Amino acid sequence: MNPEMRFSYDQLQGAKARGHRKEKSEFRFCQMRKRNWSVCLGLIAGLVFLASGCAVGPDYKRPEVDTPSIYRSAASDTRDLSEVKSLADLGWDEVFVDATLRGYINEALTNSWDIKAAAARVLQAEAGLRVTRSEFLPSISAGGDVVTSRTSERGPAGISSANAQHEYGDVYVAMSTYELDLWGRVRRATEAARARLLATEAAQDAVRQTLVTDVASTYLQLLQLDQDLEIGRRTLVSRTKSLSLTTSRAKGGVSSMQDIAQARILVLTAKATITDTLRQIEQTENAFCLLLGRNPGPIKRGRPLDDHAVRTDVPAGLPSTLLERRPDLRAAEQQLMAANANIGQAKAAFFPQLSLTGLYGFQSISLGSLFTSPAQTWQFGPALSLPLFTGGRLRGNLEFAKAQFEEAVALYQKFVQDAFRDVSDSLIAYKRLRELRAQIEELTAAYRLAADLANTRYEGGVTSYLEVLYNEQELFTSELNLSRTKANELLSVIQLYRALGGGWQVPDTQISVPGSMTGGSMIHQPVKK
Repeated sequence: MNPEMRFSYDQLQGAKARGHRKEKSEFRFCQMRKRNWSVCLGLIAGLVFLASGCAVGPDYKRPEVDTPSIYRSAASDTRDLSEVKSLADLGWDEVFVDATLRGYINEALTNSWDIKAAAARVLQAEAGLRVTRSEFLPSISAGGDVVTSRTSERGPAGISSANAQHEYGDVYVAMSTYELDLWGRVRRATEAARARLLATEAAQDAVRQTLVTDVASTYLQLLQLDQDLEIGRRTLVSRTKSLSLTTSRAKGGVSSMQDIAQARILVLTAKATITDTLRQIEQTENAFCLLLGRNPGPIKRGRPLDDHAVRTDVPAGLPSTLLERRPDLRAAEQQLMAANANIGQAKAAFFPQLSLTGLYGFQSISLGSLFTSPAQTWQFGPALSLPLFTGGRLRGNLEFAKAQFEEAVALYQKFVQDAFRDVSDSLIAYKRLRELRAQIEELTAAYRLAADLANTRYEGGVTSYLEVLYNEQELFTSELNLSRTKANELLSVIQLYRALGGGWQVPDTQISVPGSMTGGSMIHQPVKK
């Protein structure tokens, strides 16, 4: 065989052998990389399984509450207060039957700034829950760069000008430090954030409840002031006629100047009362406009005060259901749950913290070979840290969380007792104001008769105008008291409805504004009964 041909053949065989070795090396590299990734994935799965094992800290239990069997009412109240149904089970559109008032409540629920602010607070709590819940998952980022660097030719390395400048590029996907929730710190933090969200939603219900009852109460106050104004004007007309009659009698020598002066006192008193009532009406209209989200202006009225009948069926329900029905109590309990979860977070800080970091990418001095096997680079590994000395910080945080929980417990129990008292006061007011209104009606009728008799006696010359002055003043005061007592009787039903936890339910016909996790701003929700 020709030696040149033998040499070429030997070269060919050597090249083939080197190619086989390279392929075997790359195959072993791929196999090893697959095994490494399998081990890493298995390690992550095992750690995640361990992470779901326990959550340190106490689980929430509702504190013991001294709940009465029935509400206390007025001693003269003979109704059965142990029935299950409650006035608060009704929606506000069933309690308030005046079409004008219902229209104003709808407007307030749509335009009130308090409602919009409460909806924004709910969105804030939803976003806070998302942020806290994101700690369950690792944060993964991607990046890349191209770097050009030059080494000094005069430096200690003595690099030649040909090799002084270098370029390289890399791309990567990295997982930043990811804490495995071995001891439930993230779960407790999520539990607290969820409780704060529910507390904010309950507080939003409380804002809605307050707005509904405030609109109804302010509207009734306007109607009562309208009736006061009518009484004042009617009294002014009557007293003006009486003044004219007294003046004519004085000219005829029948009455004295003292009688004229006393008659003028009655007229001026009525005028002053009318002026002050107009002031109250205009200021109350401005306050009502603010509830509706309007600028100050006049308010259209519906039916007069006397056309509003007082409800006779106002069942209170069982005290045990008040804890679930009143939004302020639900908000207080959710805050208590959040404080309880904070104890778990503080306890978890005493235990070791296990975190993971990882990176995978490509790096090469030649962009053409950037995405090849030899250009691969990766790293993965767990890190364990254990607090040894913190100067009492961890213990202080735990004691602080426990003290906050104790404060929340005390506030919750106080709110519950305040709620029971609120219902009892409202029941007493409802019963006693009905009795008071009947008594003032009798008193007003008696003063009206006395005033008529006094005028008759004066016109007959039997008595002086002083008797007329006294009885007219008492009648005027009694008529105004009767008007206010009628309004207070109607307001007592509204206050009882609110105390029992009613007024936050919103009919399905309310329009929802987009923007929340559920597709609406949660300004309006379906009726909850």
